[in-house]
Amino acid sequence: MSKKRTSTPNPPADPARAHRLLSRGAQLLAEGRAREALAPLQHAHRLDADDVPTLINLGGAYVMTGQHKRALPLLERARDAEPDNSMVWINLGAAYLGNPLLSTARQQDRAIAAFERSLELNPTAPSVHYNLGLIYVDRGDAVRARAAFEQALRVDPQDQDARGWLARLDQRKEGGEDE
Repeated sequence: MSKKRTSTPNPPADPARAHRLLSRGAQLLAEGRAREALAPLQHAHRLDADDVPTLINLGGAYVMTGQHKRALPLLERARDAEPDNSMVWINLGAAYLGNPLLSTARQQDRAIAAFERSLELNPTAPSVHYNLGLIYVDRGDAVRARAAFEQALRVDPQDQDARGWLARLDQRKEGGEDE
């Protein structure tokens, strides 16, 4: 969770309470409890609408609960405030993509651009290479998908999902379905 804040014209009435709510929401997100994280994060946002960590975490909670359109304005504000924050770009990429099964080429293009920006800022950003691999699989680009999954494994050798996709791509290649 980033500690940097944007300049706030109207500081929160109760900054300690806003921080406690943000911390609770971030903890729930880390535990995979995104739905439960929404209430404290929404409350923290009402108390301090310009706090970048709150924008990132609430945007991330919306993404994790499938509310991608609600995430976008929050994450775009965070991006405008902190354009060099890799986590903003990761969450923004996920929000742009939306539901991967229903995403359009335009959504995928926007997601790819955001994910690539995240990697420019942090080449070992978590899950970004894997997410790019999934987009390339969906697009039928096995060469780029393979490269992305291989990079995901270089970043995290324990990434069993990336390893599984590489195995699937190898099976497709052996079956003549690849490239």
